[in-house]
Amino acid sequence: MDWRVRAACLKEDPELFFPVGSSASALAQAERAKAVCSRCTVREQCLDYALASCQDSGVWGGATEDERKALRRRRSRQLRAAAAAAHA
Repeated sequence: MDWRVRAACLKEDPELFFPVGSSASALAQAERAKAVCSRCTVREQCLDYALASCQDSGVWGGATEDERKALRRRRSRQLRAAAAAAHA
């Protein structure tokens, strides 16, 4: 079964997950979206999908665009460090 059919966001307005800008209302909207994600049973699969498919907008798996960028950078550094250690 596709993980998306079990997503908590299915019953929400999709616009909730795509706040525009960095105004107080957009940040509050992102927090409301993240609250939906926090109770979702497929949150990890959603985040993995967003990272693998380079989703560059919206809240996916409880993470905003900026949070996913930071996570990708952190994972990249960890992979490089592991590769360097394996070759040392």
